[in-house]
Amino acid sequence: MSLTLGIETSCDETALALVDGGKLIAERIATQIDAHALFGGVVPELASREHLRVLSPLLDELLNEAGVALADVQNIAIARGPGLLGSLLVGMSFAKGLALATGARLVGVNHLWAHLTAPALAEDIQYPALGLLVSGGHTQTYCIRTPLDFQVLGRTLDDAAGEAFDKAAKSFNFPYPGGKYIDILGQLSEPDKKMFPRPYVNNDNLDFSFSGLKTAVVNFVDAHPHLRLPKMPGPGENVQDLLKEAGILDEFAHACASFNWAVADALRIKVDRALMQVKDEGIRSLVVAGGVAANSVIRQTMIEVAKAHKLHCVLPPLNLCTDNGAMIAVLGERLAEAGLRHDLNLEAIPRGRAIPWDYIQD
Repeated sequence: MSLTLGIETSCDETALALVDGGKLIAERIATQIDAHALFGGVVPELASREHLRVLSPLLDELLNEAGVALADVQNIAIARGPGLLGSLLVGMSFAKGLALATGARLVGVNHLWAHLTAPALAEDIQYPALGLLVSGGHTQTYCIRTPLDFQVLGRTLDDAAGEAFDKAAKSFNFPYPGGKYIDILGQLSEPDKKMFPRPYVNNDNLDFSFSGLKTAVVNFVDAHPHLRLPKMPGPGENVQDLLKEAGILDEFAHACASFNWAVADALRIKVDRALMQVKDEGIRSLVVAGGVAANSVIRQTMIEVAKAHKLHCVLPPLNLCTDNGAMIAVLGERLAEAGLRHDLNLEAIPRGRAIPWDYIQD
């Protein structure tokens, strides 16, 4: 047994996992959704404090579930960024302490690459692959030539797709995180393809910008104020029932379906364009990952794109879409197997800075 411990604290999920040979052995996750819901988004200081509070108990639970001791862990993989700096530093300090105490190999992991590796826990990924990462903070396409060779093709210029979902949900007065409500309600209606613009597609590049769509939703709700819930639903309240009682369920569902379509079709256009750009790479699969990859319309759209290009579409199970320790562990294990590691000088990298390739080769 060669265990790798993955530690994820880049935002508001505290997650730990153990993998062995690419197989998940055990995992633990503590969500902070309830703590941040009141504020309509993640409060960095609260997130850092909560990571600090739960990391040690989660590790004890993880080891007990797996029936192993900390001394059995050979590699400690830590999400080094991008993310909230305070949250990253809590996880980084914890990982360094464990590595120093046990002598385990320390491996810093690019959080974005880990998302695109996560589907490998459920099925084999055929390389080379085109990767689409759709999350709260990032929307990017990659040419993934090997499990450790990621080339960015297109990136977020301002607001990511996940931010657009969060802003739309906030405009409707849905609880945070509100993207799931938009997805669920949107399934009740057909989209109006002219209601919202497909953002930043009238160009010839591969980059993404969802700021215009965010503004369009705000303007739409301002023009239809009855579509803003007068009271944010509390825990346990059924949003669909509330909308039905108010007599606006059909109109709400129509708006949500239209928003879902606008995002998904913008992604389709850019992914199609990216596949044409890398057609000489011998791409074999389309890998879709990130929290927004849980959206049903985006998943179906990417399946159709892959089919049109005669590619295998790799979609992570829903539990591997959001931040998790398993994705950090499996990529950390691959890096360790390649003889790559870090020392205790490893730095956390906040959002907005490139993650350096600064591994020490054994």
